[in-house]
Amino acid sequence: MGTTRSVVISMRLAAESGSRLKRMATRHGWTPSDASARLVEEGLRRSEFAFIDFRDSPAGRQAYIQGSTLAVWEVMLLVRSHRADIAAVAKHLKWPEAKVQAAINYAEAFPEEIEGALSENAATDFGALKRMLPQAVKFVSSRARKSRDAQTSSR
Repeated sequence: MGTTRSVVISMRLAAESGSRLKRMATRHGWTPSDASARLVEEGLRRSEFAFIDFRDSPAGRQAYIQGSTLAVWEVMLLVRSHRADIAAVAKHLKWPEAKVQAAINYAEAFPEEIEGALSENAATDFGALKRMLPQAVKFVSSRARKSRDAQTSSR
């Protein structure tokens, strides 16, 4: 969430809120000023876009669809794989179409953020994933396994 220009706004927080803000900033490696600016920006985006929430993830703070485990970029991956058929994505996720449209609306408003996440996802292969999650195992569906075995036996 970068900005090209900024404005200084002073605000007063309760002591406990200030302590919590400082802890959050420390946890993320931010200054308290950066943390407060990010939280204000996230709050503004929540108020401007339906069904949007923000959460910490292994990739940093990301926009998610409320009531789900899916980040907006993950919903957009599905939208692209379903050729922008909102009804098909909604049916696949068992969601109302409005939630899928909310992800699209957010992605259109913040394309750099979503495209960056999609690019990072595309660049992560199984080897990189295995380094991050040593317990990861490659899943091969039984259908793909049968197809591969049939090809091998026909040679």
